[in-house]
Amino acid sequence: MKNITTLAFALLLSVSIQAQNTNVTQVTKKTVTTVKDSDGTKQVVKEQNTTARQKVELENADSSTLNKDLKDSPVEMVSTTTVTNPDGTTRTVALDRSAIYQFNGSNYRLSLDPSGYVVTDSNNATVALLRATTNNSYIYRTKDSLSIVYFDINGNLVLESYDDNSDKVITRTFMRL
Repeated sequence: MKNITTLAFALLLSVSIQAQNTNVTQVTKKTVTTVKDSDGTKQVVKEQNTTARQKVELENADSSTLNKDLKDSPVEMVSTTTVTNPDGTTRTVALDRSAIYQFNGSNYRLSLDPSGYVVTDSNNATVALLRATTNNSYIYRTKDSLSIVYFDINGNLVLESYDDNSDKVITRTFMRL
């Protein structure tokens, strides 16, 4: 019994002394936005965590030389954004699409809000709200209309609206700046 315990302890100790085979870098960026309105002051906290992982591989692993060169290997980037609302609730966004977009010479800012995104114009007036759907698209809600929005492979915002008069879908693309 004593031999089994000693053997198990030695095996456990040898496994924990293994060399590190990945490089991991973690960066956290925290942004606090304070909004003053008629209800008082509210703070929205946005915390973006970025993790980069790279496997450590040797150029000539089988050679007998003491110092060996590292081989370039791909870097896996994982970024998550956590938004804490003024009421204390939190939500996690896998990919933050906040940016400035341009359409017909006008700039629009897309920024995170407690339930999705908000679109504001250059005067900081709210133009529309974006709310996520289950199929990687968003509902684009203005005062007068309801449309569907998605992001193309270039990161541009594509808005699809139905026109009652022509009985067609009108597509508008907001270019990401």
